[in-house]
This record gives sequence, C-alpha cells and structure tokens, in this order.
Amino acid sequence: MNLKNFALYQTQSYVNGQWIDSESNDTFEVVNPYNGKKVSDVVNCNGKDVELAIKAASEAFKIWKKFTAGKRSKILKNWYQLQVDNADDLARLLTIEQGKPLAEAKGEILYGASYVEWFAEEAKRNYGDTIPGHQADKRIVTIKQPVGVVGAITPWNFPSAMITRKVAPALAAGCTVVIKPSELTPLSALALAELADQAGFPPGVINIITSNRAAEIGEVLCASSKVRKISFTGSTRVGKILLKQCADTVKKVSLELGGNAPFIVFDDADIDSAVEGAVASKYRNAGQTCICSNRIFVQDKIYDTFIEKYSEAVKSQKLGSGLEKGVIVGPMIEEKAIASVEDVVADALSKGASITTGGKRSEPGSLFYEPTVLKNAKPDMKVFSQEIFGPVAPVFRFKTEEEVIALANDTPYGLASYFYGRDYALIWRVAEALEYGMVGINTGMISTAVAPFGGIKESGTGREGSKYGMNDYLEIKYMCWGGVE
Repeated sequence: MNLKNFALYQTQSYVNGQWIDSESNDTFEVVNPYNGKKVSDVVNCNGKDVELAIKAASEAFKIWKKFTAGKRSKILKNWYQLQVDNADDLARLLTIEQGKPLAEAKGEILYGASYVEWFAEEAKRNYGDTIPGHQADKRIVTIKQPVGVVGAITPWNFPSAMITRKVAPALAAGCTVVIKPSELTPLSALALAELADQAGFPPGVINIITSNRAAEIGEVLCASSKVRKISFTGSTRVGKILLKQCADTVKKVSLELGGNAPFIVFDDADIDSAVEGAVASKYRNAGQTCICSNRIFVQDKIYDTFIEKYSEAVKSQKLGSGLEKGVIVGPMIEEKAIASVEDVVADALSKGASITTGGKRSEPGSLFYEPTVLKNAKPDMKVFSQEIFGPVAPVFRFKTEEEVIALANDTPYGLASYFYGRDYALIWRVAEALEYGMVGINTGMISTAVAPFGGIKESGTGREGSKYGMNDYLEIKYMCWGGVE
C-alpha cells in the first residue's frame, strides 16, 4: 500500500478507542475491482462485537453529550483538517478498494470533509425557543438534546463521504456512533477512524465495525434499545427491512434509498450545456450513484441533435485504472453489478432500442462496461422502471410538458431529478411538479454540504446536510414553567 501516511492503512475494527479483532478471530478479503487482486484481509465482526461497540458508545454518550458545543466543534474541526491534509492518501486508498478514478476519489474526500467543517459550525447553532405562554403565570421554553447512540450503515459507492455526511451532524449534536461500512470498501472507513483518533475524540464516541455479515450486524443495531437512531444509505429493499426491525424499539430512522432520476431536456434548452450536464450526472462513478440520471427525456424537436452530440461526448470517456492519469470511468464494483447492467441492456435491445455507443464489456478488466447510450428507449423497458446503477443512459423522446411530467413521476422513487430549459414560467411549473426531494435546474451536479440531501416516496426519509441536517439527531424537549407571578 503506497501511502505517505501508512497509519491510515488499518485492517482491524475500531471500538472504544482501540483497534480490535473479532471475538471469532474471523477475517474477510477486500478486493481491488480493477484487477481482482486481494488488497487486504479485514476483521470480520459478528453480533457480539457489535454489542461491545454499542456499549462503548452508550458509555461515551454520557461524557460526549456534556461537552460544550464549542468543544465538540473544535474536535470536529481537527478531524476536518486532518482529512484535508491527508486527502491524497485517503483518495488513493478509496480508489484501490472502490475503483473510481483518483481525481474523482479526491473530490469525494474533500466533499466528505466539507460536511465535517459545516457541522463543526452548526454544533454552535443548536438553538431552542421561547414560546409565548398560554396562561399569564406560565412560561414555555424548548431545548434540543442529542438523541443518543446512532447506528450508521453506509454503502460502497461513496465509502468516505457517506460516513462523514451521517457522522458529522450526529457528533455535532452530541450523539455517539457505531458505523457499519460496506464489506466491499471498509478501508476508507477505518482510515477515517484513525484520523478521528488523532483529532481527539474521546474513546467510544466513534466506533467502526467491519463485517461481511451485514444482515446480522444490522439486526443487532436495530434491536438494541441503547441505539436510538439508525441512518442508512443503500437499497430500498434493505431500507424497508431495517425500518421494520426498528419498529419494536421505535427508533428515529433516516433512509437514503434507491433512485430513478429523470433528466429532462426541453426544446429551448442550451443543448451543449445539457449534454455536458447529462454526461457529468450519468457517468460519475461509472453510473453507480443513487442520484445519477437514470432516464433521459429529450423533447421531440431536438431529440436527434441531442443524441448525436451526447453519443460523441460519451465516446470520449476513457476507461482504465483509477490510478492512471486521464481515466474518467473506472470498473464496476463486482460481477453481479455488471451482470445487472447487461440484463437491462439486453431487455432494451429486445424491445426496439438501439445502441449509439458502448453496449458491452470492455478491457482492461472483466468489471469494465463501456459507457453506453440507448436510443429510442420506451416505457415498457426495464431501463424505465429499474434503477440501472451503471454506465448506461437510455434516451426517451417526448412531445409535451404534461407528457414528460407524467413519465418522470411514474416511479415509486423520488430522490433526484434534473431538467434543462430557458422559459422561466416552465422552469417554475416543472420544478414544482416533479415529485422528487431534489431538483437540478440547468445543472447535473447538485450535491453540497450546504443543501438538504434526501428523497421522498420510496427513496427514503430525512435530510443530510444544510441547517436541516442535525434535526434527525436531536430531540425537542418542551419545558413549561408555572407559578411565574
């Protein structure tokens, strides 16, 4: 592992300020998706290990919640600075275990760190209220207090940013955390734990459990009465299971689940700008993002022009090792991911779509799939209803505003959406009509720490980022003072 700061390369779990092995002494392999080679063996925890982490977090909560907001803020700022200072190493580690190009990986590190910086400041703005009393001798005050121990379950596609986006507001609010990163990308999480240790967090405030026993770990976190909040990013199917498991202990739950993002281009749009936005939105991380464009709708008048320009732009996407200069698209994460992409492409072709570029596996490795554009996509194809999660862009034709709104909203998902146009009246109508938690208008890039990230319908509940991002980690306490005469 070629790192400047080799201390970032950790393979044990992190509990109560200590690097630990599993109670079972079990391990699992982490594999580089670029070449299929083993990167390392990582500790494989079980339910008993999780219970130890929950206990450590519960004890640490008694201490951490009493820290002043300023003191918590200072430690969070230390953590932020350490992430920025070590961004090159963190990015390299991320690329090796996840596959995305190095420049993109470094972008994720800095993006993730920005949440830590943001919530370090928000820690000091956790305001309550005074409310006019309902009787002359009564005074009403509200305060906000941390919910308690938080279980955070994070995915492989953004193994660093998905942790900081959940953990930073939790820590800022005064909560402690037990993190279960994806078994496909645990090294990025453990590197963040090493930096958290250096930043000065008390033992037990941050705990990271690595395991390939996802169902077992999730069940223990959901069943524990000491865990008062679960935050999960992943599939809608798993999110629903966790939501059911949390019912018995009535936990707070935040879910960022699947997406089926429409990308609409109206006749009056700047086509070149729309092409650029669609490429950026669709092919980032080889299309393996929950907010990437899943269905591209182009109005009839400009459909052929858009397809031509878009296909040319997509052809220029260079594939290869994320550590190689100039690479734009890396490998997909594992075999079943690329098999799923092949299935939806085959289905589309069988129902009348045609390929303008891409459409098959590619060198330099078995997990590479060419950036693909599908022309003449139709609503009866899997690419319309199924989250593709790969570098395949189906392009649908539409005639009217009413038609495309109906098509865009014809999905149980409601995470991100995008559209390009210049008519300001249309922009307001479409933005209000789209049934999504986030709308990008004349842009394909919407993620930022200062805005609320999250979806509606079966794409989840809660928001991450912005001034709203701490709400799910806080309880509001109402105090009624009587006898004030």
